Amino acid sequence: MTSLVRSFRGTDWVLLLCIVAVALLGIITIKPFPSGEEGYFFSRQIIWLILGLAVFFASLAIDWNFLKTNSIFLFFLYLVLLGFLFMLIFTAPSIRGATSWYRVYSLSIEPVELMKIALVLLFAKYFSKRHIEIARFFHIFVSGTYVLLPIGLVLIQPDFGSAMVLAALWLGMALAGGIKIKHLLMLFFLGVLAFAILWNFVFASYQKDRIISFLYPQNDIRGSGYHALQSMIAVGSGEILGKGIGYGTQSRLEFLPENETDFIFASFAEEWGFLGVVILFFFFSVILWRILRAGIYAESNFEKLYAAGLAVLLFFQSLIHIGMNIGVLPITGLGFPFLSYGGSSMLSLFLAVGILQSFYIRKKGIFMGSEEKYKEGVLGV
Repeated sequence: MTSLVRSFRGTDWVLLLCIVAVALLGIITIKPFPSGEEGYFFSRQIIWLILGLAVFFASLAIDWNFLKTNSIFLFFLYLVLLGFLFMLIFTAPSIRGATSWYRVYSLSIEPVELMKIALVLLFAKYFSKRHIEIARFFHIFVSGTYVLLPIGLVLIQPDFGSAMVLAALWLGMALAGGIKIKHLLMLFFLGVLAFAILWNFVFASYQKDRIISFLYPQNDIRGSGYHALQSMIAVGSGEILGKGIGYGTQSRLEFLPENETDFIFASFAEEWGFLGVVILFFFFSVILWRILRAGIYAESNFEKLYAAGLAVLLFFQSLIHIGMNIGVLPITGLGFPFLSYGGSSMLSLFLAVGILQSFYIRKKGIFMGSEEKYKEGVLGV
């Protein structure tokens, strides 16, 4: 009981409250209006938020410091999730044109969300042990192999949005780990080559249409460019103060598809306007700041890189989501962290933040066994 009380005292409540604020903004945005209507996504997202908070506080009770030294556990976790991604291709039903979810009764589980967190941990471990050797291109190649395997499986599903996030995650953590500029340029040319191969041999015709419609959306506004056009209309029509909660015509009249997941930012911007978007960005910026702050005050390179990786994951996923909603990136099936509907994403992200907070409160000395040491740890920050 004492440990539980001290864990609550050491929790970064600013971080947690901002996460809950973003989640509540998303819940309000997907709430059906008038209030008498039954809201499937609305009620389930409330449940996911409650479960996410339970996962967060449960993870505080676990001492995750064993991850710093147990490479076998992280590699085993990586292989298990890789196996799930592989089996998805052959066993999972097609949902919204992709085999990205396992169906368990009425629940849909998306393994790639856990893979994102597993890769953050794996790369934090890999780069923290090789912060000097990272100058060798060999280690860049090996770490790149870790991410290329899940990227390939995710593209086959196909889930182009998650593949982009995984690639950005690896690049961001490699930069944080100390990659050289010349190696970065080499990777850029390899990326161009990989894109050419993907375009000619991997991408499905509809994925090519999405990219082409991104470049020339006006060419096929009734076909592949329709979603991009409707999303841009929704964002622009919000103007300064928005149309009001429940009065978004693009989302409520279903001109905007998947408005609770892939296009929730456009739906939010239409109803809340520019002012609402500023509020959303404020909360999300504080989340990123508090995560990076925890990394700055961390005791080990592993913790620092883990915090950096988590911030990179959240930043790039939100950036890609916003980009496709405002017409500057191709349309991909990717949600906004904590804002979009989805249990797999909500629970995995709360788990990831809980792991970070577990590192942080133990660094401060909350579980050191005495009030004096606790105060010493706090003052030491």
